[in-house]
Amino acid sequence: MRGPGGWWGRKTTPAKVETYTRWSFHFFGVIEITVVGLASFAQVDAGLASALTLTVVAHVALCMLTASRALDWTRGRRARPVGLLWALGALTAALAAGALLYVELGSGDDAVATAVGGDFGVLVTFGVGIMALGMAGRRQVSWLVGGFAAGSGAVALLLGAPAAAALVTTVSVLFGTSFLALTSFFSVWLLNAVYALDEARETRARLAVAEERLRFGRDLHDVIGRNLAVIALKSELAVQLTRRERPEAVDQMIEVQRIARESQREVRAVVRGYREADLNAELTGARGVLDAAGIRCEVTGETAGLPDRVQSALGWVVREATTNVLRHGAAERCAVTVRTTGERVVLTVENDGAGETAGERIGGRGGGRGGSGLAGLRERLTAVDGTLTAGRAEGGLFRVVAEVPLGAGSTGGAGSTDGTDGAGLEVAS
Repeated sequence: MRGPGGWWGRKTTPAKVETYTRWSFHFFGVIEITVVGLASFAQVDAGLASALTLTVVAHVALCMLTASRALDWTRGRRARPVGLLWALGALTAALAAGALLYVELGSGDDAVATAVGGDFGVLVTFGVGIMALGMAGRRQVSWLVGGFAAGSGAVALLLGAPAAAALVTTVSVLFGTSFLALTSFFSVWLLNAVYALDEARETRARLAVAEERLRFGRDLHDVIGRNLAVIALKSELAVQLTRRERPEAVDQMIEVQRIARESQREVRAVVRGYREADLNAELTGARGVLDAAGIRCEVTGETAGLPDRVQSALGWVVREATTNVLRHGAAERCAVTVRTTGERVVLTVENDGAGETAGERIGGRGGGRGGSGLAGLRERLTAVDGTLTAGRAEGGLFRVVAEVPLGAGSTGGAGSTDGTDGAGLEVAS
């Protein structure tokens, strides 16, 4: 593991919670071996202690395998491990019954009875707790816990234990298994909730993009829809007048030409407005969105007095970088800095929680070729003589740095009126 950017740092928040949950249940196995198996060497002779330890190790191995498969089932990655659940239930019941049998009909040695009785309680508690991971609902968990508690009391009675002792056994098993079963049930619920929240965050980002596309589509429809209808009507009228050899047909076609040119100018205006972004508004929006997502956002620097084209270009960088922070990695902090150095404006967006895989997926190492989002930003900044670099930095950070000259756009950028849109792409010929 190589520091913050190592194996753990590359995991998303849901993956970290899942790893923690899995190893928590595996740690239960370590506790079972330590408390039951190894501790028995200090209570009974080496032969019996070795037998108890081997029994516990076998039970723990089956518990760990069942827990792993059951957690995969809860995440929808494999089928429900019914066979393992039955096997674990049968082994737990058999070991518990054997322990009770040894206590009631054994040699009568109090030390041996205490050791084996402790084994009984731990085996049943952990076994039922692990099996609860594979239950489909609270009712099945209740039947599982109640069945083992009642069965333990019944076996104790059949072996000749007093009624009071059988009742104590039943209550002890009921409380112990209930606690661990509820722990398992809550752990699965929490894991699913974390994954659901992460999916909701990604869905929110996709919906924001879709909403912006719909807004652009509505604006474009409002602008050219009416003009296209007028062009169609006037063209049809011109055809009818031409067939009648009427000179008014020329006037109608001239009007069609005028409306078409006007539509072209309006489309350019819509595209230009769509591609422009206000830096102050984007910084405020980024802070609000990230704060709502539980990511602490710090914005420093002054934007007053910056040219419109500079603000537009940097505003798009803030928008795209914010989207990347929300959709990739597991950030807890994001810092946005705007500063003017000489004749250039430098915007830096830096966030933690970006693992190596996420960083390469977002923008590549050292500002190399990245995804379509940052590639689009590079096109926008190139149009205003700017530059963009993106990549991993020290301390497990991901950094996006955009530089734009204060005289941006002198060669034609966002807001140009030479027949192209903000990126220099021709809209209509």
